[in-house]
This record gives sequence, structure tokens and C-alpha cells, in this order.
Amino acid sequence: MTRFTMAAALLGYASTALADLQTCGQAQYDPAQYVCWDNQFLCPISAGEPLSNCAGACYSKFMYTCASNVLTLLPPVDAPFTLSVDNPSLPIHGKAVTAAGQHWLLDGETSSYCPEQVGSACPPGNTTVIVASEGRAAMSVMVPGGQQAYLDPYWNMAYTQAHSAYIPSGSITTGLVAYQGGGFINLNGNGWGWVACPPRASGPAGTAWNLVAKNMTNAYMLNECSAVNLKVNVLPGGTVGAWQYT
Repeated sequence: MTRFTMAAALLGYASTALADLQTCGQAQYDPAQYVCWDNQFLCPISAGEPLSNCAGACYSKFMYTCASNVLTLLPPVDAPFTLSVDNPSLPIHGKAVTAAGQHWLLDGETSSYCPEQVGSACPPGNTTVIVASEGRAAMSVMVPGGQQAYLDPYWNMAYTQAHSAYIPSGSITTGLVAYQGGGFINLNGNGWGWVACPPRASGPAGTAWNLVAKNMTNAYMLNECSAVNLKVNVLPGGTVGAWQYT
């Protein structure tokens, strides 16, 4: 009886799974994992984004555009910008990337400082503003020497402390590109993309999620994390976010 019940349950599950499948041309697919274009091209859903189709090639709108069936890179951003999380399946979808404790966090509180003597010249300091150029990124700040952004040895996005150029050995400062109308992309690590890791009550980030660049060396540690895109939100030229981020 137990064996029959188990077989019946498995059969029922299989029937339900098959019923959920849809048809794209001559292929069947799971609409939770793929999207069908023109009833003939299947593209995967990646980080909550149904990848688009360009003459049979799947691509992300966070990095590419398609015109006349030709796939090209989006132009780089040439102005300051903020970043927000993009993955509709997550509770932090649309939430801001925030700077605190020399790291980029997700849905946290921006941490900044301005000396009293600077007075009314201080930017508000409550928004994390970034600039990028030639594969490098930095915080948009007033403090002399600036604050460079980089991937630390554990592939977390970090930034230098004010008045210091120190970057830990093993960090990566290049391959970080912001695309106009697209996203902030890490070109290092063979394109594994960004993941958002849920907060730990005992962790330094409080209720904020941690942002990590996934790659072959750390993927096994990120099972509880979810893939995300980082959407670029362009600001007016010259926008400065803070005197310094802390």
C-alpha cells in the first residue's frame, strides 16, 4: 500500500509539472525558468530578468542593446549615478545600494561624515552616489583624494577609507563598468554576476543584505544567496553624494 501511494504521489507530481509546461515552437519549457520569443526562441530567466532575443541570441538589457538584429554593448555612463537592486522575486527589489563600513550593502542605511568646518557646503550624505570610468569605480565625494571602489579579496564591493589609498592585497580595481540605461557590471570572474545574501542577525550589516560578486572560487558558499542585477540610475552631472562615506 505504501509503495502504491508513493508511486501515485510521484505520478501526480509529474502530471502537475507537465501541465505547467508551455510550448515554444516544437519545444516544451518551464515558464518559471525560460521565456519564449516569436514562438521559436527560448531564453533563460536570469536574476529575475527574462533575457531578450536578438536574431536568436539571448542577451541582458543591463548590458546590451539590439538594433536591426545587431547586438551591441550599451554606452558607458559618463555621469554620477546611484544603484538599485533588480530582481522582482526578492523583497529588496528596487532597494538602493548603500555604502556603510567601507562596503556596499543592499537596502541598508548610507553612512557618511562631514567636518563641522565645511558647514553648509556639505552634501546631504544620505544617498550613495558613484562614478565610473574606464573600468574603474569610485564614490562621488568631496574629500581630498577621493574614495576608490573595488572588489575585495572575498569579492565583496568595498571602498577605501577617506585620506587613505590602502586596498588589501588580492583586491580587484578594474573590470567594473556602468552602462547607460543598463546596469553596473562586474567583468571579472567569467561573468557569474552579482548575488544578494540575506542579513545575519549577528553580522555587522544589521538588517542590510550583502552584495557579492559570484565566481568559481566562492560559488559553493553562496547557496543561500540570490542572483541580482544592479540597475544604474543616472544623476545630473557633478552630483556629489557626501563629503566622505564611512
